[in-house]
Amino acid sequence: MEARFTYYDTPLAATYMKYMMSAGRVVSGSTLPAATQELVKIRASQINGCGVCTDMHTKDAAHAGETSVRLNLIAAWREAKVFTDAERAALELTEQGTRIADAAGGVTDAAWANAAKHYDEDQLAALVSLIALINAWNRMNLITQQPAGDYRPGQWG
Repeated sequence: MEARFTYYDTPLAATYMKYMMSAGRVVSGSTLPAATQELVKIRASQINGCGVCTDMHTKDAAHAGETSVRLNLIAAWREAKVFTDAERAALELTEQGTRIADAAGGVTDAAWANAAKHYDEDQLAALVSLIALINAWNRMNLITQQPAGDYRPGQWG
């Protein structure tokens, strides 16, 4: 598959990408646990069918020490025993925040309250921001058909 568009070939797209990456650095520098951040990025990317993001974030997570068992069970997190209650709350919020159109009313009060039990306000802000950001990346990559499979851990900083 060939990409329809290369982000860095036009000044507008390159500038936009710079700001998206800057927003990502704000979240990655937060106190939201790094492992949770990767789980969120992977789960949203799986739901959206974004191959390039799934490739990138599973490789980055493995490189950072995430186990293959946990990586392989992200899509089935409800049935898996390998995730903490806090990670489960983040994954539920991710799913509901990604599948907004699938559920009347968007994210449920129960999902929000569960996440709020495990994360402080700054971490919740980071979590919500991350869910929004990864969904934006997924959509950009899907629209422009960015190919997956050749990502190297840390390639994009």
